[in-house]
Amino acid sequence: MIPSRVEETLPELVPFLRAVQARRPDDGTWCEAWTVRDVLVHQTGNAEELTRVLQACLAGTPVETRGFEREAPYRRMSGPQLWAAFLGHCERLAETAAAAAWDLSPQTEVMWTGRTVKVPFFAEHMREELILHRWDLTGDDPTAVRALDEPWMTEHSVVSVGRPLLVRGRAALDFGPGDEPFEGRLRTPGTDDVVVPADTGGDGCSIRLAAPEGPATIESDAATRVLLLWGRRPADPSPSGACDRKAPEGPCSGATRAFRQRRERACRTPRAGRPFCSQL
Repeated sequence: MIPSRVEETLPELVPFLRAVQARRPDDGTWCEAWTVRDVLVHQTGNAEELTRVLQACLAGTPVETRGFEREAPYRRMSGPQLWAAFLGHCERLAETAAAAAWDLSPQTEVMWTGRTVKVPFFAEHMREELILHRWDLTGDDPTAVRALDEPWMTEHSVVSVGRPLLVRGRAALDFGPGDEPFEGRLRTPGTDDVVVPADTGGDGCSIRLAAPEGPATIESDAATRVLLLWGRRPADPSPSGACDRKAPEGPCSGATRAFRQRRERACRTPRAGRPFCSQL
């Protein structure tokens, strides 16, 4: 059983766990070249690191955020050990977030991956990770689309995460001295645009929310826009496509294609025993 205080802090945890339980650890996912086990390893590292950094702030001894080397111990674990570690870290994160909400102002700034975030970021970011990586397992089922459509998902991605989302794209731009600046607008009707200007000055790219203005570069529903921000490839980005998307498509490497084929086969194959399974 998941303690009620954990479900209250991380309401997306149980849907994520059920999605993991419904698949084999070596099934492919829509997170490029990752298996279900890879996703769970990553989430366990996320929960641990979010807890570690917030606990250090509470103790008055701030620490630097570690990179993804933090996942290495979990890659060596058996399935049941990994499952237990993930649940344990989520429980500790919920406890730490509750203590921080009691002891610290919500405006308290905490260092996270080279930038400052506010105290509520830590539980909220884990919620976003649960929603996003559940989609990697399930695709566009109603639970995933409802969660991705939530306005806070777009705001958290743009305002709280922001510039780290642009790292890969900024490197690929390869701006030269003679290149013209440009601005992309991701639009969902009835909401602010997500604006991504790029130029040769400063760091090259930025991201913000702004009132709609001029033509949209891409117009889509809110769920698709969040997926695009996080580098996913929804099959149908049109506003009417939210109920029609079956699986992401697009150019992919041979390794990615193999994982996608494995993922598609898994959807048609009767389930065998799964080391991750446990009673919720």
